[in-house]
Amino acid sequence: MATVELTKDNFDEVAGKNDFVIVDFWAPWCGPCQSFGPVYEEISEKHDDIVFAKVNTQDEQDLAGHFQIRSIPTLMILRDQIVIYAQPGALMGGQFEELIEKARELDMDEVRKQVAEQQAGQQEG
Repeated sequence: MATVELTKDNFDEVAGKNDFVIVDFWAPWCGPCQSFGPVYEEISEKHDDIVFAKVNTQDEQDLAGHFQIRSIPTLMILRDQIVIYAQPGALMGGQFEELIEKARELDMDEVRKQVAEQQAGQQEG
């Protein structure tokens, strides 16, 4: 599956209609981003059940700001519209595959329960 270019105009649609989305926040001038790009593309070809998307932080500064992206490349993983991972840094192919498998194994019912508990705690405080 080819990667999808995300913008502030299509982000909600792409993230809202897909259960598993991996987003690469990058910029054309970023050396580590350029090195990670081919790894990201190669891994995307192996997982046709996942939407692989890219956000050009230079062009989509509002979107990068919304997610508080401070360093690139940053990988973000969403499952069921919940951000379950967001970390800066380029990964090697094996590390990326391992991360995907861990994201797949997550019990999303438990994650939703934890999110609800956190939100309830914040409302009380």
